[in-house]
Amino acid sequence: MVAHPRPLAGLDDATRCPGPVRPDRLKRAIDVGTGLGLLIGALPVVLAIWALVRATSPGPGFYSQVRVGRGGRPFWIYKIRTMTVNCEAGSGAKWATKGDTRVTPVGRVLRKLHLDELPQLWNVLRGDMSLVGPRPERPEFVVPLSAEVAGYPERHRVRPGVTGLAQIQLPADTDLASVRRKVVLDRHYVEFGTLWLDLRIALGTLVYLLGFSYARVRRLLALPNPLGAPRAEAARRHGAHEVLGLGACHEPPQLEAEGGPAARGAVR
Repeated sequence: MVAHPRPLAGLDDATRCPGPVRPDRLKRAIDVGTGLGLLIGALPVVLAIWALVRATSPGPGFYSQVRVGRGGRPFWIYKIRTMTVNCEAGSGAKWATKGDTRVTPVGRVLRKLHLDELPQLWNVLRGDMSLVGPRPERPEFVVPLSAEVAGYPERHRVRPGVTGLAQIQLPADTDLASVRRKVVLDRHYVEFGTLWLDLRIALGTLVYLLGFSYARVRRLLALPNPLGAPRAEAARRHGAHEVLGLGACHEPPQLEAEGGPAARGAVR
């Protein structure tokens, strides 16, 4: 039996959102049907990648980590391991940077192709996540971000997603300003999201994975952009690694941490 993750101190206050949790029965049915089909189709690929990871670096092929879901409920997210084991033992949680030496050679390829995210289809079937929604964050980061970014807790009114409106329109976060830009898109999705928008986001994700730019994905799928085109394009030009600055006194944390205290015993 999988143990439920323990909430972090202050998480309840940080995830308390002003609006109600949105019902999603029809979307949930679509998630289950589509997620099951995708998981069955992807299973041979996942098993092959698992074997490759086990053969090329010491440690398990999968790992799990606590993230914050709908209503502020913490859950275990599942991924394919792309970093060395216990990589945070001496440094604590850090966000990945370009050329990060903790990422294994195979892991670098998996990250570029986003194949390390495939096990999250299991989270979709479990009801922890949806195929489309705001990306789930670690509780250690949710607490300070909720204090720093206006409207951040509203993201927890819906299930977090494998992909989302912000992820296919904006680059990885670099500072609080970039987090705020993504939260604007996340809040727009929470307030105005529909199944038609979900379909366009899903198609936009495929187009993005084929190498199209953020701007072209937005134009092709007619995606809503509450930021305005000039600001979004500027964000694309200045985007870099996933480094989050919470002020001068904070060390940038590592989103994809795989060996720190937040990571659970990985599935072997």
